[in-house]
Amino acid sequence: MPSYDYPFNERIRTLLRVEDLFAKLLHNIESGHEHHHHCGLITLLQILDVIDRAELKSDLLQELDRQKTIMTSLIGNPAIAENTLSTILQDINIAAEGLRAENTKLGQTLRANEWLMSIKQRAGIPGGVCEFDVPSYHYWLGLGEANRREDFSQWLKPLLPMHDAIRIILQILRGSGSTSKLIAPNGAYQQMLAGAKPAQMLRIVLDKKINCFPEVSANKYAINIRFNSLDLSQKLQKYNEDVNFSLTLCNL
Repeated sequence: MPSYDYPFNERIRTLLRVEDLFAKLLHNIESGHEHHHHCGLITLLQILDVIDRAELKSDLLQELDRQKTIMTSLIGNPAIAENTLSTILQDINIAAEGLRAENTKLGQTLRANEWLMSIKQRAGIPGGVCEFDVPSYHYWLGLGEANRREDFSQWLKPLLPMHDAIRIILQILRGSGSTSKLIAPNGAYQQMLAGAKPAQMLRIVLDKKINCFPEVSANKYAINIRFNSLDLSQKLQKYNEDVNFSLTLCNL
C-alpha cells in the first residue's frame, strides 16, 4: 500500500533525503545501461551535496549509541523477541564500527577526486555533460558496464556505513509509535498534538485503490492533512470524498 513519510525536523528530513537518493542510486547501478549509470553518478553527486550540509556522521553515531543503550536495556525482557533484538544490536555495532573507521568527513574521498568534481560542476548546467563538454566522461561511459560497476563499488565503499546507519535508524523510527485507523471527512483531517515528547515524523498509509495523496502541514501543536488528486492534465484537485487511512506518529 502507498505510504508517505513527513518529517518534523531537519535532521529526519536529511535522513529521508539520503535514503531516497541511495535507493535511486543503487537501482541505476544495478540496471547497468550507460544511461542508468549516468543517472546513478548524478544521484551520487547529489548525495554529496546533501551530506555536506549537515554534521551527519556525528549525529548518526550519537543516535546509534543511544539506540544501542536502549536495546541493550531490553535484553531479557520476555515481551521482546531475543533473536530480533540480537540482530538489531549486531547491525548497530557493524554500522557504528564502519562509521568510526572512516577518519575523514563523510564523502571526503569523493570530493578529493578532481575528475568527479569536474563532472559535478558541469552537472549543474542543463545538458552540461554532453560528450563535447566533457569528453573524458563520454569515454568513461563507453568503457563498459563491468568497468563502471567497479568504479561505483570504489566510490560507494566509504558511504555504505552511512547508508546502513540511516537504514537502521529509519527502520527503528518507522517501527515506533502506535498506528491509528482514521477517516478524513471530505478529504481533510486535523489533529491536535499533546505530550512531553513531540513526534519526529508521521507516516500515512493509504489503500492503493484510493486515487489521492496527502499533503501535510504540521508543527509541535497540530497536524493538518489535505488529500488531493491530479486531473488528466496533472492539475491539483481537492479530493472531496471521505478517505480511510492509517496514521503513525513516530519518535526515536
